[in-house]
Amino acid sequence: MRSAHAAAPMPDWSTRKHHLHMLARMLRRHRKALAAAIDADFGGRSEQETELLELFPTLGNLKHAMSHGRRWMRGSQGWASFWMLPARRAIVPQPLGVVGIIAPWNYPLFLAAGPLTDALAAGNRVMIKVSEYTPRFAALFAQVVAEFFPPEWVTVVTGDAQTGQAFSSLPFDHLLFTGATSVGHHVMRAASEHLTPVTLELGGKSPAIVGPHARFDHAVERILAGKLVNAGQTCVAPDYVLLPRERLAAFIETARQVCARLYPDARDNPQYTSIASDRHFERLAGLVSQAEAQGAVAHPMFDGSPDAERRRMPPVLFTEVDDSMRLMREEIFGPLLPLVPYDDLDAALAFVNDRPRPLALYLFETEAAIVDRVIAVTISGGVTVNDTLLHVAEHGLPFGGVGASGMGGYHGEFGFRTFSKMKPVFRQARFNGVGLLNPPYGKRFSMMIRQLLR
Repeated sequence: MRSAHAAAPMPDWSTRKHHLHMLARMLRRHRKALAAAIDADFGGRSEQETELLELFPTLGNLKHAMSHGRRWMRGSQGWASFWMLPARRAIVPQPLGVVGIIAPWNYPLFLAAGPLTDALAAGNRVMIKVSEYTPRFAALFAQVVAEFFPPEWVTVVTGDAQTGQAFSSLPFDHLLFTGATSVGHHVMRAASEHLTPVTLELGGKSPAIVGPHARFDHAVERILAGKLVNAGQTCVAPDYVLLPRERLAAFIETARQVCARLYPDARDNPQYTSIASDRHFERLAGLVSQAEAQGAVAHPMFDGSPDAERRRMPPVLFTEVDDSMRLMREEIFGPLLPLVPYDDLDAALAFVNDRPRPLALYLFETEAAIVDRVIAVTISGGVTVNDTLLHVAEHGLPFGGVGASGMGGYHGEFGFRTFSKMKPVFRQARFNGVGLLNPPYGKRFSMMIRQLLR
Protein backbone atom coordinates (compact mmCIF):
# COMPACT_ATOMS: atom_id res chain seq x y z
CA MET A 1 0.00 0.00 0.00
CA ARG A 2 2.84 2.39 0.80
CA SER A 3 4.48 1.67 -2.56
CA ALA A 4 1.18 2.11 -4.39
CA HIS A 5 0.54 5.41 -2.64
CA ALA A 6 4.03 6.66 -3.47
CA ALA A 7 3.43 5.84 -7.14
CA ALA A 8 0.08 7.69 -7.22
CA PRO A 9 -0.14 9.99 -4.21
CA MET A 10 -2.94 12.25 -5.48
CA PRO A 11 -5.74 10.19 -7.12
CA ASP A 12 -8.15 12.30 -9.15
CA TRP A 13 -11.86 12.57 -8.45
CA SER A 14 -12.86 9.99 -11.06
CA THR A 15 -10.70 7.38 -9.30
CA ARG A 16 -12.12 8.22 -5.90
CA LYS A 17 -15.70 8.27 -7.15
CA HIS A 18 -15.15 4.88 -8.80
CA HIS A 19 -14.07 3.43 -5.44
CA LEU A 20 -17.12 4.90 -3.70
CA HIS A 21 -19.37 3.54 -6.44
CA MET A 22 -17.80 0.07 -6.10
CA LEU A 23 -18.32 0.12 -2.34
CA ALA A 24 -22.00 1.02 -2.82
CA ARG A 25 -22.38 -1.77 -5.43
CA MET A 26 -20.73 -4.25 -3.08
CA LEU A 27 -23.07 -3.38 -0.21
CA ARG A 28 -26.20 -3.53 -2.36
CA ARG A 29 -25.23 -6.80 -4.02
CA HIS A 30 -24.38 -8.57 -0.77
CA ARG A 31 -26.70 -6.80 1.65
CA LYS A 32 -28.82 -9.86 2.45
CA ALA A 33 -25.79 -12.12 2.93
CA LEU A 34 -24.12 -9.51 5.18
CA ALA A 35 -27.30 -9.12 7.24
CA ALA A 36 -27.61 -12.91 7.54
CA ALA A 37 -24.00 -13.17 8.74
CA ILE A 38 -24.61 -10.51 11.40
CA ASP A 39 -27.82 -12.27 12.44
CA ALA A 40 -25.90 -15.54 12.84
CA ASP A 41 -23.09 -13.88 14.80
CA PHE A 42 -25.51 -12.23 17.22
CA GLY A 43 -27.67 -15.31 17.56
CA GLY A 44 -30.61 -13.18 16.48
CA ARG A 45 -30.69 -9.78 14.81
CA SER A 46 -33.35 -9.03 12.22
CA GLU A 47 -32.51 -8.16 8.63
CA GLN A 48 -34.70 -5.06 8.98
CA GLU A 49 -32.65 -3.73 11.90
CA THR A 50 -29.37 -4.25 10.05
CA GLU A 51 -30.74 -2.51 6.97
CA LEU A 52 -32.05 0.43 9.00
CA LEU A 53 -29.13 0.88 11.40
CA GLU A 54 -26.17 -0.12 9.24
CA LEU A 55 -26.95 -0.22 5.54
CA PHE A 56 -29.14 2.89 5.29
CA PRO A 57 -26.68 5.33 6.95
CA THR A 58 -23.73 3.80 5.11
CA LEU A 59 -25.34 4.15 1.67
CA GLY A 60 -26.49 7.64 2.61
CA ASN A 61 -22.94 8.60 3.50
CA LEU A 62 -21.70 7.17 0.19
CA LYS A 63 -24.26 9.18 -1.80
CA HIS A 64 -23.30 12.30 0.14
CA ALA A 65 -19.59 11.77 -0.57
CA MET A 66 -20.20 11.12 -4.28
CA SER A 67 -22.27 14.30 -4.52
CA HIS A 68 -19.86 16.60 -2.67
CA GLY A 69 -16.41 15.00 -2.82
CA ARG A 70 -15.25 16.89 -5.93
CA ARG A 71 -15.98 20.19 -4.14
CA TRP A 72 -14.20 19.03 -0.98
CA MET A 73 -11.09 18.29 -3.07
CA ARG A 74 -10.87 21.90 -4.25
CA GLY A 75 -9.94 23.21 -0.82
CA SER A 76 -9.85 27.01 -0.74
CA GLN A 77 -7.74 29.85 -2.14
CA GLY A 78 -7.59 33.62 -2.12
CA TRP A 79 -5.45 36.66 -1.58
CA ALA A 80 -3.01 36.70 1.32
CA SER A 81 -3.49 39.12 4.22
CA PHE A 82 -2.89 42.84 3.67
CA TRP A 83 0.83 43.05 4.49
CA MET A 84 1.55 39.92 2.42
CA LEU A 85 -0.02 41.24 -0.80
CA PRO A 86 0.17 40.59 -3.71
CA ALA A 87 0.85 37.00 -2.59
CA ARG A 88 -1.89 34.37 -2.64
CA ARG A 89 -2.72 31.60 -0.19
CA ALA A 90 -4.44 28.22 -0.57
CA ILE A 91 -5.47 25.14 1.42
CA VAL A 92 -4.81 21.98 -0.62
CA PRO A 93 -6.40 18.74 0.69
CA GLN A 94 -3.93 15.90 0.23
CA PRO A 95 -4.42 12.17 0.96
CA LEU A 96 -2.54 11.08 4.07
CA GLY A 97 -1.52 7.73 2.56
CA VAL A 98 -2.48 4.50 4.33
CA VAL A 99 -5.32 4.64 6.86
CA GLY A 100 -6.06 1.94 9.44
CA ILE A 101 -9.59 1.28 10.72
CA ILE A 102 -10.36 -0.95 13.72
CA ALA A 103 -14.08 -1.77 13.67
CA PRO A 104 -16.08 -3.17 16.62
CA TRP A 105 -18.64 -5.97 16.81
CA ASN A 106 -21.81 -4.07 17.68
CA TYR A 107 -22.30 -2.41 14.27
CA PRO A 108 -19.69 -4.31 12.26
CA LEU A 109 -20.84 -3.08 8.85
CA PHE A 110 -21.59 0.59 9.56
CA LEU A 111 -18.47 1.13 11.66
CA ALA A 112 -16.21 -0.42 9.00
CA ALA A 113 -17.80 0.92 5.81
CA GLY A 114 -18.57 4.36 7.25
CA PRO A 115 -14.97 5.47 7.90
CA LEU A 116 -13.90 3.52 4.78
CA THR A 117 -16.15 5.82 2.75
CA ASP A 118 -14.54 8.96 4.17
CA ALA A 119 -11.00 7.60 3.75
CA LEU A 120 -11.61 6.61 0.10
CA ALA A 121 -13.21 9.99 -0.65
CA ALA A 122 -10.03 11.57 0.68
CA GLY A 123 -7.93 9.41 -1.69
CA ASN A 124 -6.33 7.04 0.80
CA ARG A 125 -5.48 3.34 0.84
CA VAL A 126 -7.27 1.56 3.69
CA MET A 127 -6.68 -1.46 5.92
CA ILE A 128 -9.58 -2.62 8.11
CA LYS A 129 -9.36 -4.87 11.16
CA VAL A 130 -12.78 -6.41 11.76
CA SER A 131 -13.85 -7.83 15.12
CA GLU A 132 -13.23 -11.44 16.05
CA TYR A 133 -16.56 -11.37 17.93
CA THR A 134 -18.48 -11.34 14.62
CA PRO A 135 -16.54 -14.08 12.80
CA ARG A 136 -19.10 -14.88 10.10
CA PHE A 137 -19.47 -11.25 9.14
CA ALA A 138 -15.69 -10.78 9.26
CA ALA A 139 -15.04 -13.66 6.86
CA LEU A 140 -17.77 -12.58 4.45
CA PHE A 141 -16.76 -8.91 4.53
CA ALA A 142 -13.13 -9.80 3.80
CA GLN A 143 -14.29 -11.99 0.90
CA VAL A 144 -16.57 -9.41 -0.76
CA VAL A 145 -14.10 -6.56 -0.31
CA ALA A 146 -11.48 -8.68 -2.07
CA GLU A 147 -13.95 -9.20 -4.95
CA PHE A 148 -14.45 -5.47 -5.49
CA PHE A 149 -11.12 -3.86 -4.52
CA PRO A 150 -7.50 -4.67 -5.34
CA PRO A 151 -5.50 -5.28 -2.17
CA GLU A 152 -3.35 -2.20 -2.69
CA TRP A 153 -6.51 -0.08 -2.22
CA VAL A 154 -8.54 -1.87 0.47
CA THR A 155 -7.52 -4.85 2.60
CA VAL A 156 -9.53 -6.49 5.37
CA VAL A 157 -7.67 -8.18 8.22
CA THR A 158 -9.32 -10.84 10.38
CA GLY A 159 -8.00 -12.38 13.57
CA ASP A 160 -8.06 -12.28 17.36
CA ALA A 161 -7.00 -9.66 19.89
CA GLN A 162 -3.33 -10.45 19.25
CA THR A 163 -3.83 -9.62 15.58
CA GLY A 164 -5.59 -6.41 16.61
CA GLN A 165 -2.66 -5.45 18.81
CA ALA A 166 -0.22 -6.02 15.95
CA PHE A 167 -2.52 -4.06 13.61
CA SER A 168 -2.60 -1.01 15.91
CA SER A 169 1.21 -1.08 16.06
CA LEU A 170 1.62 -0.60 12.29
CA PRO A 171 2.96 2.80 11.12
CA PHE A 172 -0.30 4.06 9.59
CA ASP A 173 -0.70 7.63 8.46
CA HIS A 174 -3.91 7.77 10.50
CA LEU A 175 -5.62 5.20 12.73
CA LEU A 176 -9.32 5.17 13.62
CA PHE A 177 -10.48 2.95 16.47
CA THR A 178 -14.08 2.37 17.58
CA GLY A 179 -14.55 0.40 20.77
CA ALA A 180 -14.20 0.32 24.52
CA THR A 181 -12.38 3.08 26.39
CA SER A 182 -10.19 0.47 28.10
CA VAL A 183 -8.95 -0.80 24.72
CA GLY A 184 -8.62 2.76 23.42
CA HIS A 185 -5.79 3.34 25.92
CA HIS A 186 -3.82 0.43 24.41
CA VAL A 187 -4.50 1.52 20.82
CA MET A 188 -3.33 5.06 21.49
CA ARG A 189 -0.24 3.80 23.29
CA ALA A 190 0.66 1.52 20.36
CA ALA A 191 0.06 4.28 17.81
CA SER A 192 2.26 6.69 19.77
CA GLU A 193 5.30 4.54 18.97
CA HIS A 194 5.12 5.88 15.39
CA LEU A 195 3.44 9.21 16.29
CA THR A 196 0.45 7.96 14.30
CA PRO A 197 -2.46 10.39 14.65
CA VAL A 198 -5.56 8.69 16.03
CA THR A 199 -9.31 9.15 15.99
CA LEU A 200 -10.83 7.36 18.97
CA GLU A 201 -14.57 6.67 19.03
CA LEU A 202 -15.14 5.29 22.50
CA GLY A 203 -18.35 5.62 24.49
CA GLY A 204 -19.25 6.28 28.08
CA LYS A 205 -22.52 6.92 29.85
CA SER A 206 -24.66 9.05 27.57
CA PRO A 207 -27.47 10.77 29.52
CA ALA A 208 -31.03 11.47 28.43
CA ILE A 209 -32.47 14.51 30.21
CA VAL A 210 -36.23 14.91 30.42
CA GLY A 211 -36.69 18.64 30.89
CA PRO A 212 -39.41 20.31 32.97
CA HIS A 213 -41.41 21.25 29.84
CA ALA A 214 -40.80 18.08 27.81
CA ARG A 215 -43.51 16.36 25.79
CA PHE A 216 -43.42 13.54 28.28
CA ASP A 217 -44.95 10.61 26.38
CA HIS A 218 -42.86 11.49 23.32
CA ALA A 219 -39.70 11.63 25.46
CA VAL A 220 -40.34 8.18 26.95
CA GLU A 221 -41.00 6.64 23.54
CA ARG A 222 -37.91 8.11 21.88
CA ILE A 223 -35.64 7.22 24.82
CA LEU A 224 -36.86 3.62 24.79
CA ALA A 225 -36.62 3.41 20.99
CA GLY A 226 -33.03 4.65 21.09
CA LYS A 227 -32.18 2.35 23.97
CA LEU A 228 -33.66 -0.86 22.61
CA VAL A 229 -32.49 -0.95 18.98
CA ASN A 230 -29.76 -3.57 18.81
CA ALA A 231 -30.83 -4.46 22.38
CA GLY A 232 -28.95 -1.44 23.68
CA GLN A 233 -25.64 -2.56 22.17
CA THR A 234 -25.05 0.92 20.74
CA CYS A 235 -22.26 3.29 21.78
CA VAL A 236 -24.62 6.28 21.68
CA ALA A 237 -27.62 4.58 23.31
CA PRO A 238 -29.12 6.46 26.28
CA ASP A 239 -27.27 5.03 29.27
CA TYR A 240 -29.36 6.60 32.04
CA VAL A 241 -32.29 9.02 32.31
CA LEU A 242 -32.47 12.19 34.40
CA LEU A 243 -36.08 13.18 34.97
CA PRO A 244 -38.22 15.25 37.36
CA ARG A 245 -38.79 13.30 40.57
CA GLU A 246 -42.56 13.59 40.34
CA ARG A 247 -42.54 11.88 36.90
CA LEU A 248 -40.66 8.75 37.99
CA ALA A 249 -43.68 6.44 38.36
CA ALA A 250 -45.24 7.81 35.18
CA PHE A 251 -42.04 7.10 33.24
CA ILE A 252 -42.05 3.44 34.32
CA GLU A 253 -45.72 2.94 33.46
CA THR A 254 -45.40 4.70 30.09
CA ALA A 255 -42.22 2.73 29.34
CA ARG A 256 -44.10 -0.57 29.81
CA GLN A 257 -46.67 0.54 27.27
CA VAL A 258 -43.98 1.67 24.83
CA CYS A 259 -42.00 -1.59 25.14
CA ALA A 260 -45.15 -3.65 24.58
CA ARG A 261 -45.88 -1.63 21.45
CA LEU A 262 -42.35 -1.69 20.03
CA TYR A 263 -41.36 -5.27 20.89
CA PRO A 264 -44.30 -7.47 21.91
CA ASP A 265 -42.87 -10.43 23.83
CA ALA A 266 -39.20 -9.43 23.71
CA ARG A 267 -38.01 -12.93 24.67
CA ASP A 268 -39.36 -14.46 21.46
CA ASN A 269 -39.76 -11.47 19.14
CA PRO A 270 -37.44 -12.01 16.12
CA GLN A 271 -37.16 -8.22 15.69
CA TYR A 272 -35.64 -7.83 19.16
CA THR A 273 -31.89 -8.41 18.99
CA SER A 274 -30.04 -10.98 21.09
CA ILE A 275 -27.04 -10.13 23.21
CA ALA A 276 -24.03 -10.73 20.98
CA SER A 277 -21.99 -13.14 23.12
CA ASP A 278 -22.13 -15.28 26.26
CA ARG A 279 -19.43 -13.10 27.82
CA HIS A 280 -21.44 -9.95 27.25
CA PHE A 281 -24.68 -11.57 28.48
CA GLU A 282 -22.94 -12.65 31.69
CA ARG A 283 -21.55 -9.14 32.20
CA LEU A 284 -25.05 -7.64 31.90
CA ALA A 285 -26.49 -10.25 34.27
CA GLY A 286 -23.73 -9.34 36.71
CA LEU A 287 -24.66 -5.65 36.51
CA VAL A 288 -28.26 -6.55 37.39
CA SER A 289 -27.46 -8.85 40.33
CA GLN A 290 -24.87 -6.48 41.79
CA ALA A 291 -27.20 -3.46 41.54
CA GLU A 292 -30.08 -5.33 43.18
CA ALA A 293 -27.79 -6.58 45.96
CA GLN A 294 -26.85 -2.95 46.69
CA GLY A 295 -30.43 -1.72 46.89
CA ALA A 296 -31.49 -0.88 43.32
CA VAL A 297 -35.08 -1.69 42.43
CA ALA A 298 -35.58 -3.48 39.09
CA HIS A 299 -38.67 -2.80 36.98
CA PRO A 300 -38.88 -5.48 34.23
CA MET A 301 -40.76 -4.32 31.18
CA PHE A 302 -42.05 -7.86 30.49
CA ASP A 303 -42.95 -10.93 32.52
CA GLY A 304 -40.40 -13.74 32.58
CA SER A 305 -36.68 -13.91 33.18
CA PRO A 306 -33.81 -13.54 30.68
CA ASP A 307 -33.01 -16.54 28.50
CA ALA A 308 -29.28 -17.23 28.88
CA GLU A 309 -29.23 -20.07 26.35
CA ARG A 310 -30.49 -17.83 23.52
CA ARG A 311 -28.96 -14.67 25.07
CA ARG A 312 -32.35 -12.92 25.14
CA MET A 313 -32.47 -10.11 27.71
CA PRO A 314 -35.75 -8.17 27.88
CA PRO A 315 -35.52 -4.51 28.94
CA VAL A 316 -35.35 -3.58 32.63
CA LEU A 317 -35.57 -0.13 34.24
CA PHE A 318 -33.90 0.60 37.59
CA THR A 319 -34.65 3.05 40.37
CA GLU A 320 -32.83 3.74 43.67
CA VAL A 321 -29.47 3.63 41.92
CA ASP A 322 -26.26 5.26 43.12
CA ASP A 323 -22.62 5.59 42.11
CA SER A 324 -21.50 2.59 44.18
CA MET A 325 -23.14 0.34 41.58
CA ARG A 326 -21.34 -0.81 38.44
CA LEU A 327 -24.62 -0.07 36.66
CA MET A 328 -23.90 3.63 37.24
CA ARG A 329 -20.12 3.51 36.72
CA GLU A 330 -19.74 1.37 33.59
CA GLU A 331 -21.17 1.87 30.13
CA ILE A 332 -24.10 -0.56 30.10
CA PHE A 333 -24.24 -1.57 26.42
CA GLY A 334 -27.46 -3.50 26.85
CA PRO A 335 -31.23 -3.11 27.52
CA LEU A 336 -30.84 -1.92 31.14
CA LEU A 337 -31.84 1.67 31.91
CA PRO A 338 -31.30 3.43 35.26
CA LEU A 339 -33.66 6.29 36.16
CA VAL A 340 -32.17 9.16 38.19
CA PRO A 341 -34.71 11.67 39.55
CA TYR A 342 -33.84 15.34 40.01
CA ASP A 343 -35.51 18.14 41.98
CA ASP A 344 -34.36 20.96 39.72
CA LEU A 345 -32.60 21.19 36.39
CA ASP A 346 -29.43 22.66 37.91
CA ALA A 347 -29.00 19.45 39.90
CA ALA A 348 -29.43 17.39 36.74
CA LEU A 349 -26.79 19.42 34.89
CA ALA A 350 -24.40 19.15 37.84
CA PHE A 351 -24.92 15.37 37.79
CA VAL A 352 -23.84 15.25 34.12
CA ASN A 353 -20.92 17.64 34.55
CA ASP A 354 -19.53 15.81 37.59
CA ARG A 355 -18.93 12.74 35.41
CA PRO A 356 -16.65 11.96 32.44
CA ARG A 357 -17.80 13.66 29.25
CA PRO A 358 -20.21 11.40 27.34
CA LEU A 359 -20.27 10.50 23.66
CA ALA A 360 -23.87 11.73 23.32
CA LEU A 361 -26.39 13.79 25.27
CA TYR A 362 -30.15 13.74 24.68
CA LEU A 363 -32.41 16.53 25.83
CA PHE A 364 -36.21 16.54 25.72
CA GLU A 365 -37.49 20.06 26.23
CA THR A 366 -39.77 22.57 24.46
CA GLU A 367 -38.47 25.82 26.01
CA ALA A 368 -35.81 27.20 23.65
CA ALA A 369 -33.97 29.05 26.43
CA ILE A 370 -33.57 25.85 28.44
CA VAL A 371 -32.37 23.96 25.36
CA ASP A 372 -29.75 26.63 24.65
CA ARG A 373 -28.63 26.64 28.27
CA VAL A 374 -28.19 22.87 28.49
CA ILE A 375 -26.20 22.83 25.24
CA ALA A 376 -24.02 25.69 26.53
CA VAL A 377 -23.19 24.32 29.99
CA THR A 378 -22.61 20.63 29.15
CA ILE A 379 -19.86 19.10 27.02
CA SER A 380 -20.48 15.91 25.04
CA GLY A 381 -19.47 14.36 21.75
CA GLY A 382 -22.84 15.23 20.17
CA VAL A 383 -26.38 16.26 21.05
CA THR A 384 -29.81 15.33 19.77
CA VAL A 385 -32.72 17.45 21.00
CA ASN A 386 -36.17 15.83 21.32
CA ASP A 387 -34.97 12.50 19.93
CA THR A 388 -32.11 10.02 20.25
CA LEU A 389 -29.28 8.68 18.05
CA LEU A 390 -30.13 10.80 14.99
CA HIS A 391 -27.17 13.21 15.12
CA VAL A 392 -24.97 10.21 14.24
CA ALA A 393 -26.87 9.62 10.98
CA GLU A 394 -26.69 13.25 9.81
CA HIS A 395 -23.95 13.47 7.15
CA GLY A 396 -23.50 17.22 7.67
CA LEU A 397 -22.43 16.73 11.32
CA PRO A 398 -19.18 15.24 12.61
CA PHE A 399 -19.40 12.12 14.76
CA GLY A 400 -16.89 11.91 17.58
CA GLY A 401 -16.31 12.00 21.31
CA VAL A 402 -14.63 14.33 23.75
CA GLY A 403 -12.40 13.51 26.71
CA ALA A 404 -13.05 9.99 27.96
CA SER A 405 -15.54 9.35 25.12
CA GLY A 406 -12.95 9.86 22.40
CA MET A 407 -11.13 12.35 20.23
CA GLY A 408 -11.45 13.52 16.66
CA GLY A 409 -14.43 12.92 14.39
CA TYR A 410 -15.57 11.89 10.94
CA HIS A 411 -18.63 11.66 8.63
CA GLY A 412 -19.08 13.63 5.43
CA GLU A 413 -16.78 16.58 4.88
CA PHE A 414 -15.48 16.25 8.44
CA GLY A 415 -14.35 12.69 7.66
CA PHE A 416 -12.75 13.89 4.42
CA ARG A 417 -10.76 16.44 6.44
CA THR A 418 -9.85 13.89 9.12
CA PHE A 419 -8.25 11.63 6.49
CA SER A 420 -6.60 14.48 4.56
CA LYS A 421 -3.66 16.74 5.20
CA MET A 422 -5.15 20.19 4.73
CA LYS A 423 -1.89 21.53 3.34
CA PRO A 424 -1.33 25.31 3.58
CA VAL A 425 0.33 26.81 0.50
CA PHE A 426 1.69 30.37 0.23
CA ARG A 427 2.46 31.64 -3.30
CA GLN A 428 4.76 34.63 -3.37
CA ALA A 429 4.25 37.16 -6.17
CA ARG A 430 7.10 37.95 -8.54
CA PHE A 431 7.06 41.60 -7.51
CA ASN A 432 6.78 42.05 -3.74
CA GLY A 433 8.09 44.17 -0.91
CA VAL A 434 9.51 41.54 1.39
CA GLY A 435 13.06 42.58 0.56
CA LEU A 436 12.42 45.89 2.33
CA LEU A 437 12.66 43.99 5.62
CA ASN A 438 16.04 42.41 4.92
CA PRO A 439 19.05 43.30 7.09
CA PRO A 440 21.00 45.43 7.73
CA TYR A 441 18.32 47.07 9.84
CA GLY A 442 18.43 50.84 9.41
CA LYS A 443 16.08 53.78 9.10
CA ARG A 444 14.02 52.21 6.34
CA PHE A 445 13.51 49.06 8.43
CA SER A 446 12.55 51.12 11.49
CA MET A 447 9.92 52.99 9.47
CA MET A 448 8.52 49.74 8.08
CA ILE A 449 8.42 47.90 11.39
CA ARG A 450 6.58 50.81 13.01
CA GLN A 451 3.87 50.41 10.40
CA LEU A 452 3.74 46.64 10.88
CA LEU A 453 3.40 46.92 14.66
CA ARG A 454 0.66 49.56 14.72
